Amino acid sequence: MAGKPPASDPVQDAPQVSEPQHSAVGLPAIAHALRISQQQMGVRRTALTLLRVNQRDGFDCPGCAWPEPDKPHTAEFCENGAKAVAEEATLRRVTPDFFAEHSVADLATRSGYWLGQQGRLTHPMYLPEGADHYEPVTWERAFDIVGEELTALGSPDEAVFYTSGRTSNEAAFLYQLFAREFGTNNLPDCSNMCHESSGSALTETIGIGKGSVLLEDLYQADLIIIAGQNPGTNHPRMLTALEKAKAGGTKIISINPLPEAGLERFKNPQTPRGVAGGGTALTDLFLQVRLGGDQALFRALNRLLLDTDGALDEDFIGTHTHGFEEFAQLARADDDWDATLRATGLTRAEIDRALAMILDSRRTIVCWAMGLTQHKHSVPTIQEVVNFLLLRGNIGRPGAGVCPVRGHSNVQGDRTMGIFERPAPAFLDALEKEFGFAPPREHGLDVVRAIRALRDGQAKVFFAMGGNFVAATPDTDVTEAAVRRARLTVHVSTKLNRSHAVTGARALILPTLGRTERDLQAGGEQFVTVEDSMGMVHASRGRLAPAGPQLLSETAIVARLARRVLGQESRTPWEEFEKDYATIRDRIARVVPGFEDFNTKVARPGGFALPHAPRDSRSFPTATGKANFTTAPVEYPTAPEGRLLLQTLRSHDQYNTTIYGLDDRYRGIKNGRRVVLVHPDDARERGLADGAYTDLVSEWTDGSERRAPGFRVVHYPTARGCAAAYYPETNVLIPLDHTADTSNTPAAKSIVIRLESPHED
Repeated sequence: MAGKPPASDPVQDAPQVSEPQHSAVGLPAIAHALRISQQQMGVRRTALTLLRVNQRDGFDCPGCAWPEPDKPHTAEFCENGAKAVAEEATLRRVTPDFFAEHSVADLATRSGYWLGQQGRLTHPMYLPEGADHYEPVTWERAFDIVGEELTALGSPDEAVFYTSGRTSNEAAFLYQLFAREFGTNNLPDCSNMCHESSGSALTETIGIGKGSVLLEDLYQADLIIIAGQNPGTNHPRMLTALEKAKAGGTKIISINPLPEAGLERFKNPQTPRGVAGGGTALTDLFLQVRLGGDQALFRALNRLLLDTDGALDEDFIGTHTHGFEEFAQLARADDDWDATLRATGLTRAEIDRALAMILDSRRTIVCWAMGLTQHKHSVPTIQEVVNFLLLRGNIGRPGAGVCPVRGHSNVQGDRTMGIFERPAPAFLDALEKEFGFAPPREHGLDVVRAIRALRDGQAKVFFAMGGNFVAATPDTDVTEAAVRRARLTVHVSTKLNRSHAVTGARALILPTLGRTERDLQAGGEQFVTVEDSMGMVHASRGRLAPAGPQLLSETAIVARLARRVLGQESRTPWEEFEKDYATIRDRIARVVPGFEDFNTKVARPGGFALPHAPRDSRSFPTATGKANFTTAPVEYPTAPEGRLLLQTLRSHDQYNTTIYGLDDRYRGIKNGRRVVLVHPDDARERGLADGAYTDLVSEWTDGSERRAPGFRVVHYPTARGCAAAYYPETNVLIPLDHTADTSNTPAAKSIVIRLESPHED
């Protein structure tokens, strides 16, 4: 039997702290996953549901975007995937009675953990202007409310249509189609906050903003470099791939400010060695780089490669690249080793050890995640990684390439389907040809610009397809005040979250089907498709009965809203799309390159790989027609005397803004989230013992300060001068204007803070 949700928020005043662990997964992970799953789903439902995760006839995990192997294991899920499934397939329900009991003001005082634990939303809910409580509303009236507000706008650009990375390809394609028929490119998405820097860097350098490797490439690599990524928590199934690569002789270099258990040793729970033995050591060399020091590190490695006889793939450089001479001149001139060691926090001996491993490798892959993408200089950092790979011809051959590891399960697919505020002209041309309307050509708003527009009264309707916008975004106080200025906020959601308690003058919550649930439409039972982090597209079929009879699929919600707002003037067959998703895929096939004959290809077991010119044929669709070396000055963040650089990160009991529990098992944290990890020497210099409490105060260039109060200090082996704490609690510290150049991604990994005695209330 499933457990009841917590009646009150748990007290987190005294987190318990022990030594961090040095291995990940194993039997404790199985036990924890099953315990949480049974609390949410009960024993029988847990078994039936988990055995369908990531299976050919099952559903894609609603968690991360790591790809499935050719032959999925019977239990093809990880601990955090099981938690994500349990949260969605829970037997707990949030009914209209819940909203009658809890006012919006009450909900706003609750933690994200408590809100998420209440269960699945079951009915459309409406908050009238001036009301204290949400009240049930019919779907027809809900669509009328949205239609009233949208049609009353002075311009379509006064509306913002946000997308979370969980949305299916079919729903995302219809969503962007509706927004553009309505007349705006205001389509910000969660990618703006994570891998936008990757897309910006890769599009300029190799011509496509996606990774160039497939899963099989990891097994063929001589060397895998993992920079700014913690797969043990954020992509646990990646550890299985790394273990297989290690068995084939692959070496691994890990680059990170924090040591992470999952990259130290992996105890595979599906092997005897992982259960009863010591597991597999993964990392051969750990480089504990300072926050934001990665560009300096890769520049140093590139300079050393340039100065090493025989190190370069001169045939590849001469045939397939552009700008080598300019880059080589810059890199050779950038020979200040004192600056390099200061920026990276490493020793020359450590960098030389890395160089030796690189020279021994013919096939090298570089993987990265938020540790590289959320700095002011993230785009040139990733471009320096590309320079590094180009020097030795490590793009476009087996076992080599770029591997940005995406976080959410279809965030890459949503972008492929056109969820982008700066669409390519060719995409808009294809839309116009297929659907017979002239889509807007002016670029729209990304996440940060959307917040500014709401703050300044330039955006009046905010519509979110999934996600938890106010908890995921930076500068929490500014963002929440901005959202409250909207005329209407709308959230298509499966679960309750903080964004439902921070509303415009009017608000709607529209409950939708989850990945785990059967999608039955007038045309019969439907499936949807997703694209994983490596460009593989496959089907996802929910099997559970919906959480309630009032739920609509995301696709149905968009189609009905479009009929209500666009009316008879739209030539798009919205009703046909709602009945039969195959008709949507037929249109995608004629608009999006690589999806030709979509319905036939996705019917194959395992789906299909999208074309990737650099990987497939060493052709580069850039402005020069070649892979571009780039030249940028080396940057790295610094903190004034007495200050630290803070990175925000996830705990192990967390997926993005969804909080599953209050522990971070691998880092030794139990029963609390308001902790700050500080190097013992940095803490002692500030007179802070382990267990002391402090306020985190961020400092910005305009003199403004932001405060996150009441954090327990944890002495932790992070890089000197660097600290770490969990988001969303620390998003309040990130200035809205503190973003990456070019990509405009919030720079959540390099925040200047001071530690200050707690304020007395």
